[in-house]
This record gives sequence, structure tokens and C-alpha cells, in this order.
Amino acid sequence: MTPNELHQLLRLVCALIFVVALMGGLAMVMRRVNAGRLTKGEKRLHVVEALHLDARRRLVLLRRDNTEHLVILGTNGETVVEQGIESRQDKQP
Repeated sequence: MTPNELHQLLRLVCALIFVVALMGGLAMVMRRVNAGRLTKGEKRLHVVEALHLDARRRLVLLRRDNTEHLVILGTNGETVVEQGIESRQDKQP
């Protein structure tokens, strides 16, 4: 291996280490920023129940605030079956 090839290889390894370190630093910063957002306030979206229909589709009942939505999730997309369902949580005494 010539000194020129060795120099290029060393330069490539250093650049790779630098890029991986930048990605790791950015990931840590993003975690810290997102963690601060999630802990403030109340969570508004909840998965109430999920049922597997077959290997590719799933029926999911979602609650946002006090309204529930029934959705079929599949590989080709999603289909809203029913929306604006009053939450059972509100009806309980």
C-alpha cells in the first residue's frame, strides 16, 4: 500500500468517525428537546383497543380528547370506519 493510499484510507476513516459522532450528538439533542415537549401537559391521543382482523389489517379504536375514532389500518393505507364516537369514559358515573 502506497503512502498516498494509506493517507486516503486514514482520511476516510476519520471522516466516517466524524459523521457518526455528529449523528450521535444530534440524536441526543433531539431526545432532550422531544422529552421536554412530551412531559409538559396532558397526552391527548390514546389507543383504546386494537384487534387484528387478518395478517395485513388491524382495527383500532383511537381516543383524542373525549372523542373516539374507529380506523382500519392496513398495508395499503387506512380507512376511517366511524368518527366522532362519544367516549365511554365520559359516560361512566
